Amino acid sequence: MADSADVTPLADLSDAHASAGPVREHRPVYVDLLPPCNAGCPAGENIQAWLAHATAGRHEAAWRQLVADNPFAAIHGRVCYHPCETVCNRVNLDSAVSIHSVERFLGDLARERGWAFEPPPARTGHRVLVVGAGPSGLSAAYHLARRGHEVEIRDAGAGPGGMMRYGIPTYRLPRDVLDDEVNRVAAMGVRVTCDHRVDDLAAERDEGGFDAVFVAVGAHLAKRVDIPARDAGVMMDAVSFLRSVASGEKPVIGCHVAVYGGGDTAMDAARVARRLGAEDAVIVYRRTRDQMPAHAEEAQDAEREGVRINWLRTVTAFDGPEIQVEIMELDDSGQPRPTGRFETLAADTLIMALGQKTESAFMRTLPGVEFHADGSVRVSESLMTGCPGVFAGGDMVPSERTVTVAVGHGKKAAGHIDAWLRGTQVERPPKHPTVTFDALHLWYFGDTAQRRQPELTAATRVQSFEEVVGGLSPEEAAYEAGRCLSCGNCFECDGCLGACPEAAVIKLGVGQRYRFDYDTCTGCGVCADQCPVHAIDMFPEPT
Repeated sequence: MADSADVTPLADLSDAHASAGPVREHRPVYVDLLPPCNAGCPAGENIQAWLAHATAGRHEAAWRQLVADNPFAAIHGRVCYHPCETVCNRVNLDSAVSIHSVERFLGDLARERGWAFEPPPARTGHRVLVVGAGPSGLSAAYHLARRGHEVEIRDAGAGPGGMMRYGIPTYRLPRDVLDDEVNRVAAMGVRVTCDHRVDDLAAERDEGGFDAVFVAVGAHLAKRVDIPARDAGVMMDAVSFLRSVASGEKPVIGCHVAVYGGGDTAMDAARVARRLGAEDAVIVYRRTRDQMPAHAEEAQDAEREGVRINWLRTVTAFDGPEIQVEIMELDDSGQPRPTGRFETLAADTLIMALGQKTESAFMRTLPGVEFHADGSVRVSESLMTGCPGVFAGGDMVPSERTVTVAVGHGKKAAGHIDAWLRGTQVERPPKHPTVTFDALHLWYFGDTAQRRQPELTAATRVQSFEEVVGGLSPEEAAYEAGRCLSCGNCFECDGCLGACPEAAVIKLGVGQRYRFDYDTCTGCGVCADQCPVHAIDMFPEPT
Protein backbone atom coordinates (compact mmCIF):
# COMPACT_ATOMS: atom_id res chain seq x y z
CA MET A 1 0.00 0.00 0.00
CA ALA A 2 1.30 3.44 -0.88
CA ASP A 3 1.47 5.72 2.14
CA SER A 4 1.42 9.50 2.26
CA ALA A 5 5.17 9.85 2.54
CA ASP A 6 6.79 7.38 0.16
CA VAL A 7 5.73 5.01 -2.55
CA THR A 8 7.72 2.18 -4.12
CA PRO A 9 6.90 0.66 -7.52
CA LEU A 10 6.65 -3.11 -7.61
CA ALA A 11 9.87 -4.99 -8.20
CA ASP A 12 9.05 -6.30 -11.65
CA LEU A 13 9.60 -2.87 -13.24
CA SER A 14 13.36 -3.56 -13.17
CA ASP A 15 13.03 -6.99 -14.84
CA ALA A 16 10.81 -5.32 -17.45
CA HIS A 17 13.93 -4.10 -19.24
CA ALA A 18 15.69 -7.43 -19.05
CA SER A 19 13.70 -9.40 -21.65
CA ALA A 20 12.65 -8.52 -25.17
CA GLY A 21 9.51 -10.62 -25.66
CA PRO A 22 7.03 -10.03 -28.51
CA VAL A 23 7.14 -6.83 -30.52
CA ARG A 24 4.92 -4.24 -28.82
CA GLU A 25 4.72 -0.47 -28.37
CA HIS A 26 3.67 -0.52 -24.70
CA ARG A 27 4.01 -2.93 -21.82
CA PRO A 28 1.96 -3.25 -18.59
CA VAL A 29 3.67 -2.53 -15.28
CA TYR A 30 2.31 -2.98 -11.78
CA VAL A 31 2.50 0.29 -9.87
CA ASP A 32 1.73 1.60 -6.40
CA LEU A 33 0.06 5.01 -6.55
CA LEU A 34 -1.05 7.39 -3.82
CA PRO A 35 -4.68 7.06 -2.67
CA PRO A 36 -6.44 10.36 -1.95
CA CYS A 37 -7.23 9.42 1.66
CA ASN A 38 -3.54 9.01 2.45
CA ALA A 39 -2.72 12.23 0.62
CA GLY A 40 -5.41 14.12 2.53
CA CYS A 41 -4.51 12.98 6.06
CA PRO A 42 -2.79 15.76 8.06
CA ALA A 43 -1.39 13.13 10.45
CA GLY A 44 0.24 11.23 7.57
CA GLU A 45 -1.55 7.93 8.18
CA ASN A 46 -1.31 5.09 5.67
CA ILE A 47 -5.09 4.75 5.77
CA GLN A 48 -5.46 2.37 2.86
CA ALA A 49 -3.01 -0.09 4.43
CA TRP A 50 -4.72 -0.29 7.81
CA LEU A 51 -8.15 -0.49 6.20
CA ALA A 52 -6.93 -3.54 4.27
CA HIS A 53 -5.82 -5.19 7.52
CA ALA A 54 -9.17 -4.35 9.14
CA THR A 55 -11.08 -5.79 6.19
CA ALA A 56 -9.22 -9.08 6.60
CA GLY A 57 -9.90 -9.14 10.35
CA ARG A 58 -6.27 -8.48 11.27
CA HIS A 59 -7.26 -5.93 13.88
CA GLU A 60 -4.03 -5.67 15.84
CA ALA A 61 -2.02 -5.42 12.63
CA ALA A 62 -4.39 -2.65 11.49
CA TRP A 63 -3.96 -0.77 14.77
CA ARG A 64 -0.18 -1.10 14.68
CA GLN A 65 -0.08 0.14 11.09
CA LEU A 66 -2.22 3.12 12.14
CA VAL A 67 -0.22 4.05 15.25
CA ALA A 68 3.02 3.94 13.33
CA ASP A 69 1.97 7.44 12.27
CA ASN A 70 -0.63 8.53 14.83
CA PRO A 71 -0.65 7.24 18.42
CA PHE A 72 -4.21 8.35 19.15
CA ALA A 73 -6.61 6.14 17.18
CA ALA A 74 -9.46 6.24 19.70
CA ILE A 75 -9.17 10.04 20.05
CA HIS A 76 -8.98 10.76 16.33
CA GLY A 77 -11.82 8.39 15.59
CA ARG A 78 -13.92 10.78 17.66
CA VAL A 79 -12.63 14.31 17.13
CA CYS A 80 -10.94 14.41 13.71
CA TYR A 81 -12.93 16.21 11.02
CA HIS A 82 -11.76 13.46 8.64
CA PRO A 83 -10.54 15.38 5.57
CA CYS A 84 -9.60 11.92 4.28
CA GLU A 85 -13.29 11.22 3.76
CA THR A 86 -13.87 14.51 1.95
CA VAL A 87 -11.43 13.42 -0.78
CA CYS A 88 -12.39 9.71 -0.77
CA ASN A 89 -13.01 8.55 -4.34
CA ARG A 90 -15.96 6.50 -3.15
CA VAL A 91 -17.92 9.76 -2.75
CA ASN A 92 -18.36 9.68 -6.53
CA LEU A 93 -19.75 6.15 -6.43
CA ASP A 94 -22.13 6.27 -3.45
CA SER A 95 -20.68 7.67 -0.22
CA ALA A 96 -17.25 8.00 1.40
CA VAL A 97 -15.77 5.18 3.42
CA SER A 98 -16.41 6.06 7.08
CA ILE A 99 -12.70 5.99 7.85
CA HIS A 100 -13.02 7.71 11.21
CA SER A 101 -15.50 5.14 12.52
CA VAL A 102 -13.16 2.25 11.67
CA GLU A 103 -10.29 4.18 13.27
CA ARG A 104 -12.37 4.59 16.42
CA PHE A 105 -13.24 0.88 16.41
CA LEU A 106 -9.55 -0.04 16.27
CA GLY A 107 -8.66 2.49 18.97
CA ASP A 108 -11.38 1.23 21.30
CA LEU A 109 -10.41 -2.39 20.63
CA ALA A 110 -6.80 -1.57 21.53
CA ARG A 111 -7.99 -0.08 24.83
CA GLU A 112 -10.21 -3.09 25.53
CA ARG A 113 -7.45 -5.61 24.82
CA GLY A 114 -4.62 -3.66 26.42
CA TRP A 115 -2.43 -3.39 23.33
CA ALA A 116 0.75 -1.45 24.10
CA PHE A 117 3.27 0.31 21.91
CA GLU A 118 6.47 -1.49 21.07
CA PRO A 119 9.20 -0.69 23.62
CA PRO A 120 11.71 1.95 22.48
CA PRO A 121 15.05 0.82 21.07
CA ALA A 122 18.34 1.37 22.88
CA ARG A 123 18.64 4.92 24.19
CA THR A 124 20.56 7.44 22.10
CA GLY A 125 21.64 9.53 25.08
CA HIS A 126 19.90 12.62 23.72
CA ARG A 127 17.37 14.50 25.87
CA VAL A 128 14.48 16.48 24.39
CA LEU A 129 12.20 18.93 26.21
CA VAL A 130 8.63 19.23 24.93
CA VAL A 131 6.69 22.26 26.15
CA GLY A 132 2.97 21.55 26.05
CA ALA A 133 1.13 18.27 26.63
CA GLY A 134 -1.46 18.84 23.92
CA PRO A 135 -1.83 16.72 20.76
CA SER A 136 1.25 18.13 19.03
CA GLY A 137 3.54 17.80 22.05
CA LEU A 138 2.33 14.30 22.88
CA SER A 139 2.72 13.21 19.24
CA ALA A 140 6.27 14.56 19.08
CA ALA A 141 7.14 12.87 22.37
CA TYR A 142 5.81 9.54 21.10
CA HIS A 143 7.75 9.65 17.84
CA LEU A 144 10.93 10.83 19.57
CA ALA A 145 10.66 8.04 22.15
CA ARG A 146 10.25 5.49 19.36
CA ARG A 147 13.60 6.71 18.04
CA GLY A 148 15.28 6.09 21.40
CA HIS A 149 15.47 9.65 22.75
CA GLU A 150 14.71 10.57 26.37
CA VAL A 151 11.73 12.92 26.41
CA GLU A 152 10.17 15.09 29.09
CA ILE A 153 6.93 17.03 28.58
CA ARG A 154 6.23 20.04 30.77
CA ASP A 155 2.74 21.53 30.81
CA ALA A 156 0.99 24.26 32.79
CA GLY A 157 -2.27 22.32 33.06
CA ALA A 158 -3.36 20.09 35.91
CA GLY A 159 -3.53 17.12 33.54
CA PRO A 160 -2.08 16.25 30.11
CA GLY A 161 -4.04 16.65 26.89
CA GLY A 162 -4.13 20.39 26.36
CA MET A 163 -7.24 21.49 24.49
CA MET A 164 -8.26 17.83 24.12
CA ARG A 165 -8.83 17.86 27.88
CA TYR A 166 -9.86 21.46 28.48
CA GLY A 167 -11.41 22.50 25.18
CA ILE A 168 -13.21 19.48 23.71
CA PRO A 169 -16.32 18.62 25.76
CA THR A 170 -16.75 15.12 27.16
CA TYR A 171 -19.78 14.41 24.97
CA ARG A 172 -17.31 14.35 22.07
CA LEU A 173 -14.26 12.94 23.86
CA PRO A 174 -14.78 10.99 27.10
CA ARG A 175 -11.89 11.55 29.48
CA ASP A 176 -11.22 7.85 30.05
CA VAL A 177 -10.48 7.54 26.32
CA LEU A 178 -8.08 10.49 26.50
CA ASP A 179 -6.40 9.17 29.64
CA ASP A 180 -5.87 5.70 28.21
CA GLU A 181 -4.17 6.96 25.07
CA VAL A 182 -2.00 9.49 26.91
CA ASN A 183 -0.98 6.86 29.47
CA ARG A 184 0.10 4.54 26.67
CA VAL A 185 2.58 7.20 25.51
CA ALA A 186 3.82 7.73 29.07
CA ALA A 187 4.36 3.97 29.40
CA MET A 188 7.07 4.23 26.75
CA GLY A 189 9.16 6.14 29.27
CA VAL A 190 8.02 9.64 28.35
CA ARG A 191 8.02 11.77 31.50
CA VAL A 192 4.99 14.08 31.78
CA THR A 193 5.25 16.92 34.31
CA CYS A 194 2.03 18.88 34.83
CA ASP A 195 1.34 22.08 36.80
CA HIS A 196 4.66 23.36 35.46
CA ARG A 197 4.48 26.67 33.60
CA VAL A 198 7.53 27.48 31.50
CA ASP A 199 8.27 31.19 31.83
CA ASP A 200 11.86 31.25 30.55
CA LEU A 201 12.51 28.61 27.89
CA ALA A 202 16.24 29.26 27.63
CA ALA A 203 16.67 28.69 31.37
CA GLU A 204 14.54 25.51 31.33
CA ARG A 205 16.54 24.10 28.44
CA ASP A 206 19.93 24.89 29.91
CA GLU A 207 19.18 23.89 33.50
CA GLY A 208 17.66 20.59 32.37
CA GLY A 209 20.53 19.74 30.04
CA PHE A 210 18.23 19.25 27.06
CA ASP A 211 19.76 18.83 23.61
CA ALA A 212 16.68 19.99 21.71
CA VAL A 213 13.29 21.55 22.40
CA PHE A 214 9.87 21.26 20.78
CA VAL A 215 7.40 24.00 21.72
CA ALA A 216 3.75 23.03 21.30
CA VAL A 217 1.75 25.29 23.59
CA GLY A 218 -1.89 25.60 22.53
CA ALA A 219 -3.64 28.84 21.64
CA HIS A 220 -5.23 29.48 25.03
CA LEU A 221 -5.44 33.29 25.02
CA ALA A 222 -8.89 34.51 24.03
CA LYS A 223 -9.18 37.31 21.50
CA ARG A 224 -11.14 40.23 22.89
CA VAL A 225 -13.34 42.98 21.54
CA ASP A 226 -14.73 45.96 23.41
CA ILE A 227 -18.48 45.68 23.90
CA PRO A 228 -20.32 48.17 26.13
CA ALA A 229 -21.66 46.17 29.07
CA ARG A 230 -23.25 46.76 32.44
CA ASP A 231 -22.95 44.69 35.59
CA ALA A 232 -26.38 43.08 35.21
CA GLY A 233 -25.16 40.18 33.04
CA VAL A 234 -22.28 37.73 32.99
CA MET A 235 -19.65 38.01 30.24
CA MET A 236 -16.91 35.40 29.79
CA ASP A 237 -14.66 34.04 27.07
CA ALA A 238 -15.40 30.63 25.57
CA VAL A 239 -11.99 29.12 26.34
CA SER A 240 -12.30 29.90 30.05
CA PHE A 241 -15.91 28.71 30.05
CA LEU A 242 -15.08 25.35 28.46
CA ARG A 243 -12.02 24.91 30.68
CA SER A 244 -14.04 25.52 33.85
CA VAL A 245 -16.69 23.00 32.83
CA ALA A 246 -14.03 20.44 31.87
CA SER A 247 -12.48 20.95 35.31
CA GLY A 248 -15.76 19.97 36.98
CA GLU A 249 -17.20 23.41 37.68
CA LYS A 250 -20.78 24.40 36.86
CA PRO A 251 -20.84 28.11 35.99
CA VAL A 252 -24.10 29.94 36.63
CA ILE A 253 -25.23 31.09 33.20
CA GLY A 254 -28.97 31.69 33.53
CA CYS A 255 -31.74 30.64 31.17
CA HIS A 256 -30.69 32.62 28.09
CA VAL A 257 -27.14 32.37 26.71
CA ALA A 258 -25.70 34.18 23.71
CA VAL A 259 -22.43 33.08 22.11
CA TYR A 260 -20.58 35.56 19.90
CA GLY A 261 -18.52 33.87 17.17
CA GLY A 262 -18.79 31.33 14.36
CA GLY A 263 -16.08 28.75 14.95
CA ASP A 264 -16.09 25.25 16.42
CA THR A 265 -15.43 26.70 19.87
CA ALA A 266 -18.60 28.79 19.59
CA MET A 267 -20.60 25.68 18.70
CA ASP A 268 -19.15 23.76 21.64
CA ALA A 269 -19.84 26.65 24.04
CA ALA A 270 -23.49 26.81 22.97
CA ARG A 271 -23.93 23.03 23.20
CA VAL A 272 -22.33 22.98 26.66
CA ALA A 273 -24.62 25.83 27.76
CA ARG A 274 -27.64 23.73 26.77
CA ARG A 275 -26.31 20.86 28.89
CA LEU A 276 -25.86 23.19 31.84
CA GLY A 277 -29.55 24.03 31.74
CA ALA A 278 -29.85 27.02 29.41
CA GLU A 279 -33.35 26.99 27.96
CA ASP A 280 -32.22 29.09 25.05
CA ALA A 281 -28.79 29.29 23.42
CA VAL A 282 -28.19 31.53 20.42
CA ILE A 283 -25.03 32.00 18.38
CA VAL A 284 -24.45 35.44 16.90
CA TYR A 285 -22.17 35.51 13.85
CA ARG A 286 -21.34 38.48 11.63
CA ARG A 287 -21.07 36.54 8.37
CA THR A 288 -23.15 33.90 6.54
CA ARG A 289 -23.33 30.14 7.09
CA ASP A 290 -21.09 29.53 4.08
CA GLN A 291 -18.45 31.89 5.51
CA MET A 292 -18.36 30.50 9.05
CA PRO A 293 -15.10 28.85 10.15
CA ALA A 294 -16.94 26.09 12.08
CA HIS A 295 -17.11 22.70 10.42
CA ALA A 296 -20.57 22.11 8.96
CA GLU A 297 -21.22 19.02 11.09
CA GLU A 298 -20.52 21.01 14.26
CA ALA A 299 -23.14 23.61 13.31
CA GLN A 300 -25.61 20.89 12.35
CA ASP A 301 -25.17 19.12 15.69
CA ALA A 302 -25.64 22.39 17.55
CA GLU A 303 -28.87 23.12 15.69
CA ARG A 304 -30.16 19.59 16.33
CA GLU A 305 -29.72 20.28 20.04
CA GLY A 306 -31.83 23.43 19.90
CA VAL A 307 -29.10 26.04 19.40
CA ARG A 308 -30.22 28.91 17.20
CA ILE A 309 -27.73 30.62 14.88
CA ASN A 310 -28.27 34.24 13.90
CA TRP A 311 -26.29 34.95 10.74
CA LEU A 312 -25.17 38.41 9.64
CA ARG A 313 -25.40 39.89 13.12
CA THR A 314 -22.82 41.58 15.33
CA VAL A 315 -23.09 42.30 19.06
CA THR A 316 -22.98 46.03 19.83
CA ALA A 317 -23.98 46.14 23.52
CA PHE A 318 -24.69 43.83 26.45
CA ASP A 319 -27.02 44.87 29.20
CA GLY A 320 -28.19 41.63 30.81
CA PRO A 321 -30.72 40.18 30.45
CA GLU A 322 -30.47 41.50 26.86
CA ILE A 323 -27.93 42.06 24.10
CA GLN A 324 -28.22 44.49 21.24
CA VAL A 325 -27.14 43.24 17.81
CA GLU A 326 -26.74 45.12 14.55
CA ILE A 327 -27.95 43.52 11.32
CA MET A 328 -25.20 43.17 8.71
CA GLU A 329 -25.33 42.74 4.96
CA LEU A 330 -22.76 41.63 2.42
CA ASP A 331 -21.21 44.20 0.10
CA ASP A 332 -20.25 43.51 -3.50
CA SER A 333 -17.00 41.84 -2.41
CA GLY A 334 -18.80 39.51 0.01
CA GLN A 335 -17.69 41.36 3.14
CA PRO A 336 -20.20 42.13 5.92
CA ARG A 337 -21.06 45.76 6.49
CA PRO A 338 -23.34 47.40 9.08
CA THR A 339 -26.84 48.52 8.13
CA GLY A 340 -27.77 50.73 11.08
CA ARG A 341 -30.67 48.40 11.93
CA PHE A 342 -30.70 46.79 15.38
CA GLU A 343 -32.37 43.95 17.22
CA THR A 344 -32.62 42.98 20.88
CA LEU A 345 -32.11 39.38 22.07
CA ALA A 346 -32.54 37.84 25.52
CA ALA A 347 -29.19 36.99 27.16
CA ASP A 348 -28.34 36.45 30.82
CA THR A 349 -24.80 35.47 29.79
CA LEU A 350 -22.66 36.49 26.82
CA ILE A 351 -19.88 34.07 25.88
CA MET A 352 -17.16 35.49 23.62
CA ALA A 353 -15.84 32.96 21.09
CA LEU A 354 -13.88 35.17 18.69
CA GLY A 355 -10.80 32.98 18.43
CA GLN A 356 -7.63 32.34 20.39
CA LYS A 357 -4.13 33.77 20.29
CA THR A 358 -0.83 31.99 20.81
CA GLU A 359 1.04 32.44 24.07
CA SER A 360 4.71 32.77 23.10
CA ALA A 361 6.24 35.43 25.38
CA PHE A 362 8.26 32.76 27.26
CA MET A 363 10.31 32.17 24.08
CA ARG A 364 11.60 35.72 23.80
CA THR A 365 14.69 34.92 25.87
CA LEU A 366 15.93 32.69 23.05
CA PRO A 367 18.23 34.35 20.49
CA GLY A 368 17.10 34.27 16.87
CA VAL A 369 13.43 33.40 17.45
CA GLU A 370 11.09 35.56 15.35
CA PHE A 371 7.36 36.04 15.70
CA HIS A 372 4.39 36.88 13.50
CA ALA A 373 2.10 39.77 14.40
CA ASP A 374 -0.39 37.39 16.05
CA GLY A 375 2.29 35.97 18.37
CA SER A 376 2.82 32.74 16.43
CA VAL A 377 6.41 31.66 15.79
CA ARG A 378 8.29 31.78 12.49
CA VAL A 379 9.70 28.37 11.57
CA SER A 380 11.51 26.80 8.64
CA GLU A 381 10.21 23.90 6.56
CA SER A 382 11.69 21.61 9.22
CA LEU A 383 9.67 23.45 11.93
CA MET A 384 12.88 24.78 13.48
CA THR A 385 12.83 28.34 14.79
CA GLY A 386 15.65 30.82 14.29
CA CYS A 387 17.31 29.37 17.40
CA PRO A 388 19.18 26.15 16.49
CA GLY A 389 17.70 23.08 18.15
CA VAL A 390 14.43 24.77 19.11
CA PHE A 391 11.43 23.62 17.08
CA ALA A 392 7.77 24.66 17.23
CA GLY A 393 4.47 23.28 15.93
CA GLY A 394 0.75 22.96 16.50
CA ASP A 395 -0.95 26.20 17.49
CA MET A 396 2.47 27.84 17.87
CA VAL A 397 2.81 28.18 14.09
CA PRO A 398 0.38 29.44 11.42
CA SER A 399 -1.85 26.51 10.49
CA GLU A 400 -5.36 25.11 10.79
CA ARG A 401 -5.94 24.56 14.49
CA THR A 402 -7.21 21.00 14.72
CA VAL A 403 -6.08 17.97 16.70
CA THR A 404 -5.09 16.11 13.53
CA VAL A 405 -2.97 18.93 12.12
CA ALA A 406 -1.27 19.26 15.51
CA VAL A 407 -0.49 15.53 15.64
CA GLY A 408 0.94 15.74 12.13
CA HIS A 409 3.18 18.62 13.22
CA GLY A 410 4.42 16.55 16.15
CA LYS A 411 5.32 13.65 13.88
CA LYS A 412 7.07 15.92 11.38
CA ALA A 413 8.97 17.78 14.10
CA ALA A 414 10.13 14.53 15.69
CA GLY A 415 11.63 13.41 12.40
CA HIS A 416 13.53 16.67 11.97
CA ILE A 417 14.60 16.82 15.63
CA ASP A 418 15.95 13.28 15.37
CA ALA A 419 17.86 14.18 12.20
CA TRP A 420 19.23 17.37 13.80
CA LEU A 421 20.43 15.46 16.85
CA ARG A 422 22.15 12.88 14.67
CA GLY A 423 23.64 15.46 12.30
CA THR A 424 21.72 14.20 9.28
CA GLN A 425 18.91 15.43 7.03
CA VAL A 426 15.39 14.10 6.56
CA GLU A 427 15.14 12.79 3.02
CA ARG A 428 11.74 12.02 1.60
CA PRO A 429 11.35 10.31 -1.78
CA PRO A 430 9.01 11.99 -4.25
CA LYS A 431 5.34 11.09 -3.98
CA HIS A 432 3.57 9.27 -6.76
CA PRO A 433 0.53 10.95 -8.35
CA THR A 434 -2.74 10.77 -6.44
CA VAL A 435 -5.29 8.49 -8.05
CA THR A 436 -8.47 10.28 -9.16
CA PHE A 437 -11.89 8.72 -9.55
CA ASP A 438 -11.82 8.89 -13.36
CA ALA A 439 -8.69 6.68 -13.39
CA LEU A 440 -10.56 3.77 -11.78
CA HIS A 441 -12.45 0.97 -13.59
CA LEU A 442 -15.03 0.04 -11.02
CA TRP A 443 -16.52 -3.12 -12.53
CA TYR A 444 -15.53 -4.99 -9.38
CA PHE A 445 -17.40 -2.82 -6.87
CA GLY A 446 -21.13 -2.52 -6.32
CA ASP A 447 -23.07 0.22 -4.58
CA THR A 448 -23.00 -0.26 -0.81
CA ALA A 449 -24.48 2.00 1.84
CA GLN A 450 -22.22 3.49 4.49
CA ARG A 451 -22.64 2.02 7.97
CA ARG A 452 -23.80 4.80 10.28
CA GLN A 453 -22.66 5.11 13.88
CA PRO A 454 -25.44 5.13 16.49
CA GLU A 455 -26.23 8.51 18.06
CA LEU A 456 -28.24 9.73 21.04
CA THR A 457 -31.47 11.50 20.18
CA ALA A 458 -31.40 15.30 20.28
CA ALA A 459 -33.72 15.36 23.29
CA THR A 460 -31.51 12.93 25.22
CA ARG A 461 -28.22 14.64 24.37
CA VAL A 462 -28.83 17.89 26.23
CA GLN A 463 -29.77 16.09 29.45
CA SER A 464 -26.16 15.09 30.22
CA PHE A 465 -22.58 15.07 28.99
CA GLU A 466 -22.84 11.44 27.85
CA GLU A 467 -21.00 10.67 24.62
CA VAL A 468 -23.27 11.51 21.69
CA VAL A 469 -21.87 9.19 19.01
CA GLY A 470 -21.39 5.46 19.52
CA GLY A 471 -19.03 2.99 17.86
CA LEU A 472 -19.41 0.32 15.20
CA SER A 473 -19.73 -3.39 15.95
CA PRO A 474 -16.91 -5.68 14.71
CA GLU A 475 -19.12 -6.79 11.80
CA GLU A 476 -19.97 -3.20 10.86
CA ALA A 477 -16.32 -2.13 11.08
CA ALA A 478 -15.23 -4.99 8.79
CA TYR A 479 -18.00 -4.13 6.34
CA GLU A 480 -17.08 -0.43 6.33
CA ALA A 481 -13.36 -1.10 5.92
CA GLY A 482 -14.22 -3.42 3.05
CA ARG A 483 -15.86 -0.54 1.17
CA CYS A 484 -12.38 0.87 0.49
CA LEU A 485 -11.68 0.92 -3.26
CA SER A 486 -7.92 0.36 -2.76
CA CYS A 487 -7.31 3.24 -5.17
CA GLY A 488 -4.04 2.88 -7.06
CA ASN A 489 -2.85 -0.27 -5.29
CA CYS A 490 -3.29 -3.94 -6.16
CA PHE A 491 -5.50 -5.91 -3.77
CA GLU A 492 -5.24 -9.21 -5.65
CA CYS A 493 -8.70 -9.41 -7.20
CA ASP A 494 -7.29 -11.73 -9.95
CA GLY A 495 -8.88 -9.57 -12.65
CA CYS A 496 -5.65 -9.23 -14.60
CA LEU A 497 -4.97 -12.93 -14.19
CA GLY A 498 -8.31 -13.89 -15.68
CA ALA A 499 -8.35 -11.26 -18.42
CA CYS A 500 -4.92 -11.87 -20.00
CA PRO A 501 -5.38 -13.76 -23.31
CA GLU A 502 -1.71 -14.86 -23.33
CA ALA A 503 -1.49 -16.16 -19.75
CA ALA A 504 1.30 -13.63 -19.23
CA VAL A 505 0.21 -12.78 -15.68
CA ILE A 506 1.90 -14.90 -13.03
CA LYS A 507 0.32 -15.10 -9.57
CA LEU A 508 3.00 -15.06 -6.85
CA GLY A 509 0.89 -16.16 -3.89
CA VAL A 510 -1.32 -14.46 -1.32
CA GLY A 511 0.15 -11.14 -0.30
CA GLN A 512 2.81 -11.29 -3.05
CA ARG A 513 0.62 -10.01 -5.90
CA TYR A 514 1.66 -10.83 -9.52
CA ARG A 515 4.31 -10.31 -12.15
CA PHE A 516 4.24 -10.12 -15.94
CA ASP A 517 5.93 -12.60 -18.23
CA TYR A 518 7.17 -10.23 -20.91
CA ASP A 519 8.28 -13.12 -23.11
CA THR A 520 4.60 -13.85 -23.82
CA CYS A 521 2.92 -10.47 -23.15
CA THR A 522 1.78 -8.77 -26.38
CA GLY A 523 1.06 -5.39 -24.76
CA CYS A 524 -2.64 -5.54 -25.63
CA GLY A 525 -3.53 -3.59 -22.46
CA VAL A 526 -6.53 -5.70 -21.48
CA CYS A 527 -5.12 -6.12 -17.97
CA ALA A 528 -4.81 -2.36 -17.46
CA ASP A 529 -8.26 -1.70 -18.93
CA GLN A 530 -9.98 -4.03 -16.51
CA CYS A 531 -7.90 -3.36 -13.37
CA PRO A 532 -10.52 -1.81 -11.09
CA VAL A 533 -8.12 0.29 -9.04
CA HIS A 534 -5.54 1.49 -11.60
CA ALA A 535 -2.76 -0.65 -10.15
CA ILE A 536 -1.51 -1.35 -13.70
CA ASP A 537 -0.18 1.29 -16.08
CA MET A 538 0.94 0.95 -19.69
CA PHE A 539 4.43 2.33 -20.32
CA PRO A 540 6.21 2.84 -23.67
CA GLU A 541 8.39 -0.09 -24.57
CA PRO A 542 11.99 0.68 -23.52
CA THR A 543 14.41 1.14 -26.34
